[in-house]
Amino acid sequence: MRFLNKTMLTVLAIGLLAVNCDSLLDTEPAQSIDGSIALETEANVLTVLNGAYDGFSDDDMFGGQIQMEADLMANDNSDPELRWVGTFEEPEQIWRKQILLENTQVSQTWTESYDAINRANNVLSALDVIEDAATRTQVEAEAKFIRGVSYFYLVQFFGKPFSDGNAASNPGVPLVLTPTTGIDETSNVSRNTVAEVYAQVLSDLTDAEAGLPASNGGYATSHAAAAFLSRVYLQQGNYAGARDAANRVISSGAFSLTATYVGAFNNAENSTEDVFAIQVDAQDGAHSLNTFFAHPDAGGRGDITISPTHLALYEAGDERIDAMRSDSTATEKWDDFTANIPVIRLAEMYLTRAEANQRLTTVVGATPLADINTIRARVGLPALLTVDVDAILAERKLELAFEGQILHDLRRTQQNIGSFAYDANETVWPIPQREMDVNSNLTQNPGYTGN
Repeated sequence: MRFLNKTMLTVLAIGLLAVNCDSLLDTEPAQSIDGSIALETEANVLTVLNGAYDGFSDDDMFGGQIQMEADLMANDNSDPELRWVGTFEEPEQIWRKQILLENTQVSQTWTESYDAINRANNVLSALDVIEDAATRTQVEAEAKFIRGVSYFYLVQFFGKPFSDGNAASNPGVPLVLTPTTGIDETSNVSRNTVAEVYAQVLSDLTDAEAGLPASNGGYATSHAAAAFLSRVYLQQGNYAGARDAANRVISSGAFSLTATYVGAFNNAENSTEDVFAIQVDAQDGAHSLNTFFAHPDAGGRGDITISPTHLALYEAGDERIDAMRSDSTATEKWDDFTANIPVIRLAEMYLTRAEANQRLTTVVGATPLADINTIRARVGLPALLTVDVDAILAERKLELAFEGQILHDLRRTQQNIGSFAYDANETVWPIPQREMDVNSNLTQNPGYTGN
């Protein structure tokens, strides 16, 4: 449909506000203009949808911090594979799993996620102004994609894992499905259960897959929705659902593995492997993975270093080592500040299909062994003769290293996170203190001081 950078979005937003203020100057203060007025034309709705994408790609979301924070959280601090060596206190709290209620990175992830959700809700509330049915269907699907993925990550960070068996009673996050136009008593929403949030995520992403096109420039596609569905189903232990969603992406033929592993990263345009990637350019400047992972020689801070414990996991000849600096202290996956950020790659779909087929003793699309050997062949490793779930998970860990997936894989497979159980209180983020202060209906997560 359309792709607008942050500068253009700001211009459009100011222009939209100015038009509305000029026309209503004598009747209504600018700060209280009714949302229905601001969204009375298709052009305005599309502007808000672009704004939702903009928030979705913010550095506090998929511009890098969601991925980075998950990787820091996944570490065994007694023998870490990643070390936080930077001076910022908030990421170090996450790395040590000693998060304070005032942690700004945690609160920003919460705030930016709900901001993207609210923008999506505004779009969904104004679909009637879009006359063309096909356009209306696609816009609805894009808004639901943004909302569904945002809720998926909120519930993973702020709720217990689905796999702990108490999803129907464990508190997740509040489900807000209509626009928030002001703050009053009705804004004091309670937390929905983990199961309720997952149900909404599945509903949104299922609708998104059905309504999105297969190709959509830098925006969400039906394949991207299917890929996220595969992640959601994996978290639920619904291996048939995960397998089938991943297989839809692979069998579409729309993607292919890049010739080399390093070729999947640091690209100004989506690679052949990118099922969904955040579009970054010099004007956007939102690339926290570069900021924190990249060595200063590549424009980063070098705050996260790779330890020998992680390097020892690679087989001799594994070309994934080529994505490390020559001194092996940092990854080079995120060296280009202006490159797109791969969020889901085709390689993950092969790994998901392999794991699900292996667990179910099925052969949908390919055998688990064939899928794993496809991944291994690309990085110069010999084919395996046999495979099991542990081997698939080990391959997944290395293939997706530093991309924000390890924490979620540990939790869904009920593996300890260092000295902590997979569902320990320390592995769940606290509800931000400022949210607790203004909403008496919120309950704090166990292990943290609050309501």
